[in-house]
Amino acid sequence: MVAVGVLHFVAPAGFVKIVPAWLPAPLFLVLVSGFFEILGGLGLFVRRAHRLAAWGLIALYVAVFPANINMAVHGIQPDGTHIPALMLWARLPFQAVLIWLAWWLSRSPVEPAAPVAKP
Repeated sequence: MVAVGVLHFVAPAGFVKIVPAWLPAPLFLVLVSGFFEILGGLGLFVRRAHRLAAWGLIALYVAVFPANINMAVHGIQPDGTHIPALMLWARLPFQAVLIWLAWWLSRSPVEPAAPVAKP
């Protein structure tokens, strides 16, 4: 999640291309989604924030789903790469897997840190 979120800032053009035309300010939306992708990914590692981070990622996956549909419907390709149409469509159900994984992480208990042994 963090790596893909960073890509939103490093190479936003590919993400901007898949934002549906009916949404305003595509670059702004890409940067906001990248920020929350990084925040959610990092939040999964923070004991007190992991549940909130997981639910935030679920919301993010739902929010970006129209862009993934737009990419498949219009055959939008990343710069310098060709993804077969079948793969563009196959990644749509993968969003459900990511949502399920985030939901599972939101429900998993976080073990307390082991006590520090004192000499």
